[in-house]
Amino acid sequence: MSAPGYDYVIVGGGTAGCVLANRLSADARHRVLLLEAGPRDHYLWIHIPIGYGKTMFHPVYNWRFETDPEPHMNGRRVYWPRGRGLGGSSSINGLIYVRGQPEDYDSWEALGNRGWGWQDVLPYFERSQLATSAIGEKHELMEAIIRAGNELGIPANGDFNAGRQEGVGYYQLFTRKGWRSSSATAYLRPAAGRPNLEVQCDAHATRILFEGTRAAGVRYRQGGAEREVRAAREVILAAGALQSPQLLQLSGVGPGELLQQFGVPVVKDLAGVGENLQDHLQLRLLYKCTRPITTNDDLASWWRSAAIGLRWLLWRKGPLAIGINQGGLFARALPESKTPDVQFHFATLSADMAGAKPHPWSGFTMSVCQLRPESRGRVRIRSADPLEPPSMQANYLATELDRRCSLAGMRLARSLAATAALRPYIAEEYRPGAPAQSDDALLEFARSYGATIFHPSGTCKMGSDPMAVVDERLRVHGTGGLRVVDCSIMPKLISGNTAAAVVMIAEKASDLLLEDSALGRA
Repeated sequence: MSAPGYDYVIVGGGTAGCVLANRLSADARHRVLLLEAGPRDHYLWIHIPIGYGKTMFHPVYNWRFETDPEPHMNGRRVYWPRGRGLGGSSSINGLIYVRGQPEDYDSWEALGNRGWGWQDVLPYFERSQLATSAIGEKHELMEAIIRAGNELGIPANGDFNAGRQEGVGYYQLFTRKGWRSSSATAYLRPAAGRPNLEVQCDAHATRILFEGTRAAGVRYRQGGAEREVRAAREVILAAGALQSPQLLQLSGVGPGELLQQFGVPVVKDLAGVGENLQDHLQLRLLYKCTRPITTNDDLASWWRSAAIGLRWLLWRKGPLAIGINQGGLFARALPESKTPDVQFHFATLSADMAGAKPHPWSGFTMSVCQLRPESRGRVRIRSADPLEPPSMQANYLATELDRRCSLAGMRLARSLAATAALRPYIAEEYRPGAPAQSDDALLEFARSYGATIFHPSGTCKMGSDPMAVVDERLRVHGTGGLRVVDCSIMPKLISGNTAAAVVMIAEKASDLLLEDSALGRA
């Protein structure tokens, strides 16, 4: 079945796709279709900040991917949650608003991507419609952690996004008056009444349709039926770092040898599609607390849980309005680093893995990740079946630098735990535990328990080198009418959480698309 034509067809109603849908449809002359494989965001726990744990393994609102066995992680498959439904991962993430370091974007520009330096992208961060809030309620444990950082010479930082990232303090969160602010609520909801914008959910894109090397439309599956839609101007992929390269490969754009292996006709042999995968590996040090002041304690007590729920219902305040990770720290763990090379997420809760049931004792978490890993992975189709998840591998801890920095980050966490400020709150280190003291023992802990911190990026990287997939205007090399707009275009992973940067990318891409439309080019 063929659907009516549109000017722009956006594949993916996630963090970037909702921004694009709003900005492109603001001009009533543009007919815009947004295709989202998942459902609408009606699930209440999506909108309650602490509901992050309720969506971590949800079969409807989460793709629940797994990596291939990781060669440097004892052959483990690492669980990779990704948002499924309107808002994408901005509907299920940890809410943290971090822009990264100015040097991140200057490094993109230094690679030949004109217009992507810090001063160029800053206005697009400032234009973001996603609401952000400071954490108004100070937790006793978090205050102790700030003092612990100060003992080690790490300064207090009241705003990680004010140009100087280094320091310890509270995160800004994507929340508004006690509710999550997602890309869907901030961008799609205000545009919902526009007659020139159509949103189709449960619409799984299966192929980009080409006329020669020009993208002409999209084939998608909805309600058991195959449908096709035409794009008069452009097809825009905003399906994320795992599924944008997958759809390109399924459509004949990617490494020619891989496509031929699965019988996919080659439209454009583009070696870099799916390569350059980068992610932040989190190492979660878990501590038993000497006092019943943690979120574990709140959730273990029916009356404390009831009080927390009532407080949110009446005033939109308390733990339900904040989320799990309240505080952070950016520091230089390696002596040669000129800017912070590790990031901490501090949670007043402990569990065996993110999103799992809290431990039955007072506990808290210090999670540390290396900010700029050298390790590179890849995403590749396993077959020509668009419903089969792709093969994905992060290749964590593949380089000596990554192992050294991860070790230094874990030792910094232990130094924090040993300070006069924090030591009175610690009964014991539950994991990795006191016996793990040598580098080998700590690396074994990292290999056995390390997990994603949910920032896969880089698989359709921007640039002009032979492995680049898009140019500085995000147009796919060697094709027409086709762009990629999501975290896959990052040539290098930024130093921090990625949601704010993805919104920035989509805001800037919207301007590029509108400029090219006005000039009659694509």
